[in-house]
Amino acid sequence: MTAKPKLKPVGTHPAPAPTVVGAQPVVTTAAPLRQPVAPRGDDLKGSLRILTCGSVDDGKSTLLGRLLWDASDLYDDQRTTIERSGKRAGDGVSPDFSLLVDGLVAEREQGITIDIAWRYFDTATRRIVVIDSPGHEQYTRNMASGASHADAAIMLVDARSGLKRQTRRHAAILQLVGLKRVVLAVNKMDLVDWSQDEFRAIESDFHDLAWACGFEAAVVVPVAAPSGDNVARRSDKMPWYKGPTLLEHLESLPSRTADARGPFRLAVQTVLRDGRDFRGLAGTISAGEIKVGDTIVDGLSGQRARVARIVTMDRDLKSASVGQAVTIQPDRDLDVARGVVLSSPGSEPVAASDISARLVWMSETPFDARSGYLVRTATDLVPVADMAITARLDLEALETRPADACAVNDIADARIRLGRAAALDLFKNEPETGSFLLVDAVSGATLAGGVVTKAGRDGGVVADDAFRLTRDVLARGICRDLGTSESDREEFQRRARETAILLRAAGVDVRLEI
Repeated sequence: MTAKPKLKPVGTHPAPAPTVVGAQPVVTTAAPLRQPVAPRGDDLKGSLRILTCGSVDDGKSTLLGRLLWDASDLYDDQRTTIERSGKRAGDGVSPDFSLLVDGLVAEREQGITIDIAWRYFDTATRRIVVIDSPGHEQYTRNMASGASHADAAIMLVDARSGLKRQTRRHAAILQLVGLKRVVLAVNKMDLVDWSQDEFRAIESDFHDLAWACGFEAAVVVPVAAPSGDNVARRSDKMPWYKGPTLLEHLESLPSRTADARGPFRLAVQTVLRDGRDFRGLAGTISAGEIKVGDTIVDGLSGQRARVARIVTMDRDLKSASVGQAVTIQPDRDLDVARGVVLSSPGSEPVAASDISARLVWMSETPFDARSGYLVRTATDLVPVADMAITARLDLEALETRPADACAVNDIADARIRLGRAAALDLFKNEPETGSFLLVDAVSGATLAGGVVTKAGRDGGVVADDAFRLTRDVLARGICRDLGTSESDREEFQRRARETAILLRAAGVDVRLEI
């Protein structure tokens, strides 16, 4: 049969043909929920990038494969191949939906996800881009890389085991990269007899974790991936669950759109010339907007100029905003090169030589204060003059403990003195210019990913001296009469917000960490 041309989910690598398992009866698979027509660009609410993460064997690839099976428009031959790829489930054999996701030979042989893979599909209202990340602790670095690109996250746990240490590590990384919208999929509900009590216990634990990490929207959905219960269609086996299916919740999430009202930032990637009089500063606008005639400034040197032209590949623009790749021609020559961050006057990034940062250590080689390190920003590479680990995150309590060392997969706080000043922002204000990689000065290998929490110059006062209103401070004070029920958690958050409002009204800079 000739397959009709359809949209096909794509990834970073083509999926090789799966091994067909025969000689076993195959459970009949329900037809896909719908065959959506790809919406026009002006009909989309905005594409949504979703990170998937979970521990090994919790069923993440199967869940994602089932979601693609039910909600996306696959080729007919793909569906035929998957239907023939039997995988034991209960009394029969279910199609191996993980084959839609795990494309590497090693992934199929070992039954685990190793590398980041990107998949997309269109629903009736929007495009969803799924960033599938590995769950094994050994590949945490890959998960951290994927998280930096996501708008929201699906965390997966096995209903039989609940939250694990790796779940907490993933939550801490999501907090580190600034993700606030998280959904917990409690998988394999069929293996706990669709138990409401088992689900509610995990839901309560996750609410505590989400609270500690400051997630703004944390939803918990009970699912069974092979059968598709509550994935894209509502389950009749869990009538006690009244919330949305996983797909319904994803469709309702807003995209994380950058705010063009923020301060202008463009990290210069290269200087372009046409061989005559044109000299332009090229890069991608990471924050804010710029118009012809506006003043731009290099925060490191203080040089200023007005924007004479904003040039793209096919035309000149009168204005440009966040996300656009442009070349800016100043009205006079500026002595700047790759690495400079252009901004608006009065809102320059910090010309920082001393920073405090939170790191995810990705290398098998542990931190060594005697080694040579470099800090790589969006377009700059700066030598590290001195570096010290000050604390390490306790994944059980999600609290930092004093420490002077860190190793692979640790989340640690560090003080870094740079060999020269670099243009940096606080990550909470400007993520693009407030994040960096730590690389080995000899091999160039990436050792850690980090975000700037404080920035200053020449040992001076750092840029983030806000009072930390933490959960522990509140629990010992005005919230000491509250328990752990849902209503008490809501009251805790209400009191926390009100306390922060009162302190700010009194002139105290407050950072709420609950």
